Amino acid sequence: MKLVLFITAILTATFVFAQPKIVTQAIITTSTNVIAPDEDEDVTQIQGSQGQGGGFNFRTMLDGETKTTTYIKGDLVKTDFKSEVFKGSMFRDNEKKMTSTIFEMMGNKQGFYSTDEEQDAMKKRMDSMRDARAKTDTGAEKPRMRNVEPNYTVSYIDETKKIAGYNCKKAIIISDRIIRKDSTTVWYTPEIKFVTVPSTGGMSGFSAMGNQVGGTNGFEKVEGFVMQYDRKMPRGRVMEVKVTKIVTDKEILASEFDIPKDITLKSMKEMNQGGGGMRMMMGGRPQ
Repeated sequence: MKLVLFITAILTATFVFAQPKIVTQAIITTSTNVIAPDEDEDVTQIQGSQGQGGGFNFRTMLDGETKTTTYIKGDLVKTDFKSEVFKGSMFRDNEKKMTSTIFEMMGNKQGFYSTDEEQDAMKKRMDSMRDARAKTDTGAEKPRMRNVEPNYTVSYIDETKKIAGYNCKKAIIISDRIIRKDSTTVWYTPEIKFVTVPSTGGMSGFSAMGNQVGGTNGFEKVEGFVMQYDRKMPRGRVMEVKVTKIVTDKEILASEFDIPKDITLKSMKEMNQGGGGMRMMMGGRPQ
C-alpha cells in the first residue's frame, strides 16, 4: 500500500511539474511576415483619402514584415504594431470585454472602440456580405463551408528546438469543418502560458482585424504558449509568425494601457456610418 501511495505521489508531482507556468505580466516581441507569390499580379497601389483610382487593397497592405510588441498585465493587453505602411496600437480590457484600436496610415490617424457584442455583430454583417458575393463569385468561399464552426484537435510531435531562449515542441492543430480539414504546424513552449493570449503577432496584431473579430484558431488548446507558426493565406500568400523576445521580469506600469490623449475614440457604430468605417480608418475612402 505504501508503495502504491509513493508511486501515486511521484506521478502527481510529475504532472504538476509538467504544467505550463501561468504568467500574468510580460512584454512579447513578435515578427509577422506575409510573403506574396512571385507570380502575384494583384498589386494595388495604396492611396490616401485624396488619391485617385480607388482606396487600398487590404491583402497587399499586409504584405511584408510587421513587428508587434504586446504588453500583458492581468486582464489588460496592449499590442503596438508597425510596418512600412501602417502603425498603431490595440488595447484590450478582458474584464470589460472592450477593445480600443488606434490606426495611423499615411498621416491619417483615427481610433475607435468596440465591445465584444458589437464585434460579433460586425462579424455577422461581414459573413452576410460574403454570402451575397458568393452567389455571383465562383471563387469565393461558399457560405455552407465558412459558417460551419470548426472543431479543433491538437496532435503533438516529438520534435524540439529553441526559440527566443525557450525550449519549444512541435504540434499540429487540425481544424475540422466536417466538409473540409485544415492544419497548422506550430512550435510552442510548454514552460509558460498566458490566460489572456494564446499567441501574439499574426492577424491578432493587425488592429481590430484579429482574433476578437475572426474567432479562435485553436491555439488556446495547445498546452503552452505558441512561439512560431506558418499559415497559408488566400491568393497563394504565406504568413510566417515568430516570437523574438519575451520579458517576464519587468514591472509594467498601469499607465502603459492608457489611451493617448491626442486622439478621440469613436464608437464602431460611428466609424461605420456612411459606409466608410474600417476603410476610412485604414486610409482609404468610402465607396
